[in-house]
Parts: sequence; C-alpha cells; structure tokens
Amino acid sequence: MPKKRKSPASDSNVKNIETLQGRVVKNNGSAYMVELADGSLLPCRIKGNFRIKGIRTTNPVAVGDEVIITLQDSDAHYITAIKPRKNYIIRRASNLSKESHILAANIDRAILVATLSHPATPTTFIDRFLATAEAYNIPAILVLNKCDLWDDDDRELADAVRYLYDSLGYTTLYVSALDGIGIESLRELTAEGITLLAGNSGVGKSSLINSLSPEANLRTGDISSTHDTGMHTTTFSEMVTLPTGGKLIDIPGVKGFGVIDFQPQEVSHFFPEIFMTGHDCKYSDCLHRGDSPGCAVIRAVEESRIAQSRYQSYLSILDEASEDTGTDKYRKPF
Repeated sequence: MPKKRKSPASDSNVKNIETLQGRVVKNNGSAYMVELADGSLLPCRIKGNFRIKGIRTTNPVAVGDEVIITLQDSDAHYITAIKPRKNYIIRRASNLSKESHILAANIDRAILVATLSHPATPTTFIDRFLATAEAYNIPAILVLNKCDLWDDDDRELADAVRYLYDSLGYTTLYVSALDGIGIESLRELTAEGITLLAGNSGVGKSSLINSLSPEANLRTGDISSTHDTGMHTTTFSEMVTLPTGGKLIDIPGVKGFGVIDFQPQEVSHFFPEIFMTGHDCKYSDCLHRGDSPGCAVIRAVEESRIAQSRYQSYLSILDEASEDTGTDKYRKPF
C-alpha cells in the first residue's frame, strides 16, 4: 500500500503553497483521501462554501473524481476544484429529498451484485440500477452471488432472471465467493479500468472483493436472522486496486434506489425493450401507461414480449419522475 504523503513545511502566512492534481480514492463523509500521480496518498477536506456552488448533492466530491488540491499549510489540504467528469452514477439521497447522492465518478463499468435470498434483491431495485446506468451511459453487469446456496427452485429462478437480462443485452454471471464459482470471469471483467461494485447490504460485495484481491482484507458480516437483511460492513466509499491493475470502487450497501432528474418522456429510453417497442406505438408522445388504446408497449406486455416485472419497474420510475415534475400520477393498468 502506498504511504501517506507527508505534509510540506509551510509558513503560516503563506497561502497556496502548492497546487496538485489527484484522484479521490476514499470518502469517509468528512474527509477525502486523494491519490497523487506518484501513488502517494494525501488526506484532504473541502471548504464549506464548496458545498453550495449549485451542487444539489449530499456529496459534491465522489470517489473517482479527478480533483485539484491546494496545499495551504501543514494542517489544511483542500480540494478546490473538480475536473470535468467523464461520467458518474447517481441516485436519490436516502432521505428522499430532492437532493442526489453520487455513487462514483469516471467509471468504465458498473456491476450490480444481487442475491436471490438471504437477502433477496427485488427486481425493481435491479431495474432501477440498470436504468440509471443507461441514463448515464455506463455499461452495467449483473452478478447473482451466493449461487452455492441455491436449491433447485433457486436455480430455476436464477435461470429465468439470467434469460431475461441476457436477452436485454446485459451480461449476467453466477458467482460464489465461497466456492470460487465465477470469480475468474469476474476477474477478467474487472481487469482494466475502474469498476463500481454496488448492491444491497448483505449481498456479499466485500467477500467478492476479498476473492479478487486478498490483500484488501475487507470486513465481512452476517445476515440479520430477524429481518433477513444485510448488516453494513462497508461504511464509506473506497477505491481498491486489484492485482490485475484494475480498480474497484466499493460503496456502502444501498437499501433503496431512488431515481432523480428523470423526465417522464425519457424514462422509456432507459428500458431497451420498451424503447424499441415504443417505436411501433401509434402515439408519438405515449408514456405507455395504459390509458392510450392501441399502445404497442401495453400490447407487448399482454403478449409477454415485455416482462411484467420490467414494466412494473418502468411504471414505478415513471411515477417518481411525474412526482418530481409535478405532473399527475397515472393509473396502473395491471
């Protein structure tokens, strides 16, 4: 592991001693760790007014951001600017306000880790994550973890889930951190660039990272027997360097995935099968919500050419987008 960079000596009356560039590799909520070009790590903070420069996020600086740092004195190294982002992935803040939370920035792919049970990942959660990745032009991969625990019914469900998402163009992997199943495929997918690893608490993200990089030695946890949910082991976002040279951004487990800044008319663009089917709709401005006779999407759902679960996820996002923009809620046809 690279050693932390020592603070340069300075005169208390001298400001802006040195300006450097680096990449944020850790965020613990109140401070940031920035990796410099030479591999050294520098603890940094941001000034209070940095948070109110038109940035409607709970974390204006995210892991993966390339930043400008001003070394002002021995006790205060400040992030003073963020370089233009290649991309980022974002969700509604957990307090359900109109603020957002940036999960990671400047990533090459996003992997969603899901489990069929202990805990079960709702398909709505999966679809919301995939739709958000589509919205921000980030390739997404679905990993179904803990396949060593599956019985015959679980395997049948997993095959149905994989068939659905593979048919939509997403790569779906069966993985077990315990037995090593699928780890080599996951290692190949993460060998280059920066990968975001996301999922509910308890789906085994930390165990997967430990399988890919034993030196990471991340803490793992048990599942609550009372609520059958995961208990947080990752409490902050951090970038881990893999032996292959690729980098993984591990973030705390996400309980819900609220979308933000979606316009009702664009929601269908983030569901490939709904978008393509919508080309055949007789209404150019149709929202495919069940109140337009002859809607091609509704017909495709009725004929099972679009999965009912995917359509319900689409409606839930459309509902949220309508609330954000102040439009009326729609009635659901099913």
